[in-house]
Amino acid sequence: MPADNGAKPTLSQPDCWETHEAACGRGEPTYADPETGYTVFTRLGLLERERCCGAGCRHCPFGHESVPLAARSKRVQQAAWLTAARPAPKEPCTVLFWSGGKDSFLALRALQRAEPDNIVLITTFDARSRIIAHQEVYIERVVEQAERLSAPLIGVPLHEGAAYLDQLAPALELVPNCATLAFGDLHLDHIRKWREDAFARDKRTAALRLSFPLWQADYQALLTDLEASGAVCSISALSSEIPGVSVGDRFDRKLIDILPESVDPFGENGEFHTLLIPPDQKGDRL
Repeated sequence: MPADNGAKPTLSQPDCWETHEAACGRGEPTYADPETGYTVFTRLGLLERERCCGAGCRHCPFGHESVPLAARSKRVQQAAWLTAARPAPKEPCTVLFWSGGKDSFLALRALQRAEPDNIVLITTFDARSRIIAHQEVYIERVVEQAERLSAPLIGVPLHEGAAYLDQLAPALELVPNCATLAFGDLHLDHIRKWREDAFARDKRTAALRLSFPLWQADYQALLTDLEASGAVCSISALSSEIPGVSVGDRFDRKLIDILPESVDPFGENGEFHTLLIPPDQKGDRL
């Protein structure tokens, strides 16, 4: 779920996304950026070019297809493929929301055991900092994960002032035959309900099935699966100080044993977040 601290910025003039949509509504090919005053192409202006120019334009309607693959994680401003791997075009596809941490990795393993083929990873990150919210890691780290897993990955830069689903929908359009959206949620009812309500209300996603492969899973079973995977998992961020725990510490049974009773063993209440280094699959299944 996108970060939301409840605060809304006070703007003296419309932000770039409102300005862009208004310009498109008037059929204009450009608009003046309200923050910098620079002239920016609208998606209508870019569509007139009939192809991606490779510059990483803010409103690129072509999936940044001409931006070199190695540069995309640093340059793209709209949803784009960040790895060379692609799903099979004719088979139903599952899109797994991927944070780079243990829960999304364990969800991938669960999906692969049940439906091993045609899984796409999708990651959202801040468009300016290129950092994944909560995990506090750069998008490049997730690209490295996907490459080690030989997995297709779509990156979605999130821009302040633009609606979450408006930014996500173009990413799902890149996926051929998208049928299912999957999440690594464990037991937080309010997050699951938010997802179910938000995706059901939007006509672009209402027909998609939602999957929660780890829902109410036993923590001991998850730890056993993580150990069996051969992956290395470490703490990437702490929401507050936890005695004896630091960023960079390995997440394993030893760490769980020293956690205070008030801390969820998997950090499910946001106490900590993780970064995972998956084993190099070299095309093999997990």
